[in-house]
Amino acid sequence: MRIAIIGSGGREHAICHKVYESKNVEKIFCIPGNGGTQKIAQNVNINLNNFEEIKSFLNYENVDLTIIGPEEPLVNGIVDFLRKNGLKVFGPDKFCSRLEGSKIFTKKICEIEKIPTADFQIFNDISSSLKYLKDKNYPLVVKADGLAAGKGVYICENFFDAQKAVAEIFGGKFGKAEEILIEDFLSGEEMSFFILYDNNTFQIFNTAQDHKRVFEGDKGKNTGGMGAYSPSRLITDELEKKIINKIISPTLKYLKKENGIYIGFLYAGLMIKDNEPYLIEYNVRMGDPECQTILPLLKNDFVEILKNCIDENLKQIKLNWKNEKSICIVLTSKGYPDKFEKNILINNLENVSNMENQYIFHAGTKFERKKFFSNGGRVLNFVSINENFKLARKNALSLVKILNWQNGHYRRDIGYKVIDN
Repeated sequence: MRIAIIGSGGREHAICHKVYESKNVEKIFCIPGNGGTQKIAQNVNINLNNFEEIKSFLNYENVDLTIIGPEEPLVNGIVDFLRKNGLKVFGPDKFCSRLEGSKIFTKKICEIEKIPTADFQIFNDISSSLKYLKDKNYPLVVKADGLAAGKGVYICENFFDAQKAVAEIFGGKFGKAEEILIEDFLSGEEMSFFILYDNNTFQIFNTAQDHKRVFEGDKGKNTGGMGAYSPSRLITDELEKKIINKIISPTLKYLKKENGIYIGFLYAGLMIKDNEPYLIEYNVRMGDPECQTILPLLKNDFVEILKNCIDENLKQIKLNWKNEKSICIVLTSKGYPDKFEKNILINNLENVSNMENQYIFHAGTKFERKKFFSNGGRVLNFVSINENFKLARKNALSLVKILNWQNGHYRRDIGYKVIDN
C-alpha cells in the first residue's frame, strides 16, 4: 500500500513510524513532514490547506490511504474534499470536526444531550463579558471559541486575569473572535480518553494524561503539551463505563442524527472528580503528545486497523496492547510558548537514536545540509516504555540528557502524579 500522512508534528512522526512498521506498506509520503519523517518517508512540501494540490499529488502517486494528522485541515473540510474526489481518507468530515473547531458547538451538544460538563455562558462582545465576570467567584475559565493550538484557554484567578483574557481573545490573538466561552472552573484531575470510530461502531483506543503547563509542578502558561504518560492512572472499568454512557455515546448519537460522517480518532479531554467524568473539550484527532505515548504500546498492525475503520468494518479488529507503561517528554525551544528562535543547530542527534522501547519523534525540526535544525516551538519528543512509570521516565530523561541541546527546555516531572504521589 501507498500511504500519505498529512501534518508535520511529533504526532505525525509517531503515526509515520507506526505505519512504517506495517508489513503491507510499500511507500509513505509525509505532507509536509519534518526532519525526522524524511528518514522513513518522502517529505512533500505542500501547504496543508492547499487541498487541490494535495489531491493532485495523491492521485499522481496512486496513494491508497491518506491519514489526516492535525486539526486545522480537518476543520477546514479536507476530508469532504478528498472523499468527493474518490480518495480514501482517515478522518472525520467538516461537520463532525466542529467538535474541535468550535467549543461553543460542543457545549450546545452537551446541553442537548445532557452530557456532564462545566456550567457556561457565551458572549459576543467585551462589555457584556466583563459585566458578567465582575461579580463572579474565581477561578473561572475563559476560552477562545475556535482553534488555538491548545493555547486559547485561560484559567483566571481573579477579575484582572479575566479582563486580560477577554481583551486578548477579542483582540484577535487567536484569529477573529465573534464569541467567547466563559465557564465554571472544574476541579479534579484531567484525563485524555481516545476512541476509534468507523461511523457505526467504536473501540476504546487507550488513555493518557497530558501535561499542558510549561513549567514543572504544572506552573506557567498553557502549551500544546509538554509531555504525557499512558495509560492514565485514573481509568477503571467503572469509570470507563461512565465515560462511554454519559459522554461518548450521546455525542456519537447526536452526530449520527445530524448525518455527520465520523471515521477516525475522537479524543475526549475529561476532568475526573469523585470518580465522575466531566467533558472539558473534544479533539477530532489523536492528541499531541498523547499519540507519541500511546502508539508505541499498540501491538496490532496499525494500517490494518485504519483500513478496517475506513471500510466501516472496525468490529473485525481486536485491539491488543503491551502490558507496559509509556512516558513522553517534550523538548521545546527556549522561550516557548512565547517568543523563541528557530534555525538553531541540533547537535548530537545521531547519538540518540531509536532503540527497543525507546523512541525519538521529531516535531519542529528540519533537515538541511545533512544537519538537523529547530523549526518550531515543540522540537523533539523522547518516549520510553517500561514495566513501570518511574523507569520509563528515567530512561526518557536520560535520552534528553545525552542530547544536551543548550537551546532546549523540558519538564523533568512528567508523570509526577503517578510516580511521586
